[in-house]
Amino acid sequence: MSFRLPRPGRGEAWSLFLDFDGTLTDLAATPDSVLVSPGLRTTLAALFQALDGAMAVISGRPIAELDGFLGPLRLPAAGMHGLEWRLADGRVLRRRDGGQVLERLRGKLSELAEADRRLLIEDKGLAVALHYRGAPEREAELRARMEELVAGLDGYRVLCGKMVVEAMPAKTGKGQAIEAYMRQRPYRGRRPVFAGDDVTDEDGFAVVTRLGGITIKVGDGPTSASHRASTVSAFLAWLHDLPRSLRVDGAKDD
Repeated sequence: MSFRLPRPGRGEAWSLFLDFDGTLTDLAATPDSVLVSPGLRTTLAALFQALDGAMAVISGRPIAELDGFLGPLRLPAAGMHGLEWRLADGRVLRRRDGGQVLERLRGKLSELAEADRRLLIEDKGLAVALHYRGAPEREAELRARMEELVAGLDGYRVLCGKMVVEAMPAKTGKGQAIEAYMRQRPYRGRRPVFAGDDVTDEDGFAVVTRLGGITIKVGDGPTSASHRASTVSAFLAWLHDLPRSLRVDGAKDD
């Protein structure tokens, strides 16, 4: 693994995929209290232009939340680990099947949250997440409880992240989202680059590696990524300089 973050080779065109929480922003006590650093929106807009639109935010958050933090930008995005999509042309696609499967699970998780106000339930429609940042000592217990509850749900799986455990449809994930983007223009034919910070990003790293791309882990922890940025600040410093690097060294897609 290299701690020196990459630059595009001469004549090399990138498709850039970026996680949000823990990658573009530092983690916060609650999902709605993260802060977007000054200049990030300007940098993302410059990257979108330099890459001819071949970039997307790949997040566990709904697209509407991403827009709230990054507005007035409306970037291509895969929200809720790929349950909803905004394509490069602005169209939004959403999966709508199966939401009723989670009704019993929502009730059980609500009981947990009512018994411990440090817990936060995030209902995403087709997915539901249990945040326990305020009660980290309960991690093993809460993960085991979620596994137990989801075991009886047809077509669902448990996804564990940093102080969050989520029930979501089995046939989705950040890797599948990236692969789907790479089949479309303007992403097709370019080298994929994906940056993320969490275990939920590892399937994205695996897909990008298989496609011959570049992977960047932000922060500590084991990873399959080929590069690492030690902190969000270090990654953002690289990101802010990337539009200039793309203009100098990269090439645009024909």
